[in-house]
Amino acid sequence: MKKQLLVSIIGLFSLASFAHNPDASTTMLVEKENNVWVLQISTSLTAFQQEIRTHYAETPYKSPEEFQKMVLEHINNNFHLSFNGGENITLDKGLVKLGHETKVVFEVLGIPSDIQSVRIKNTSFKDISRNQNAFMLFKEGFNKEQFVLNNANDHTLTLEVNGKKFVEASKSKASFFSPYFGLVFIGLLGIGYLLHYVFSSKKWL
Repeated sequence: MKKQLLVSIIGLFSLASFAHNPDASTTMLVEKENNVWVLQISTSLTAFQQEIRTHYAETPYKSPEEFQKMVLEHINNNFHLSFNGGENITLDKGLVKLGHETKVVFEVLGIPSDIQSVRIKNTSFKDISRNQNAFMLFKEGFNKEQFVLNNANDHTLTLEVNGKKFVEASKSKASFFSPYFGLVFIGLLGIGYLLHYVFSSKKWL
């Protein structure tokens, strides 16, 4: 328990420094009490400014308040999250905390209590060259895992529950079929050999 806590703290400190880089961003989905979920997206102020200038070039902001409104709208337009193959969730009560590391926080509505799969797509920073978005999902009783959204996966991931952790869907299937299919195949070979031995050694009248 202490080891996991230490790893989490070190990871969060690393991500905090990581997020000052315009190429880097973090997305954290955190479960609070009573199935209340909070989404936090963090990156450098420079990264947000670049995205807003790109997407709102015809209507430039004239105040910090206008900039914050555009940031919230930009995230809503480019962040998609769904569970168990169902409908997308809803982002509510958006808040922007301006700073060298700027944070956007939402309350997330519509997340089921029983999660079997998660699909996330976050193209909020796709216009920034070599952008890497670290995604973390913190659910009570589950291992803390980190995934990466980037150009290579089209800023999209599908995760599945495997025991008490989330794994990428392709890896989940591989981990299921590789050992179990191998054991079944070996078992069938053994049975086939045994039947061949029995039938070939027995004289039928």
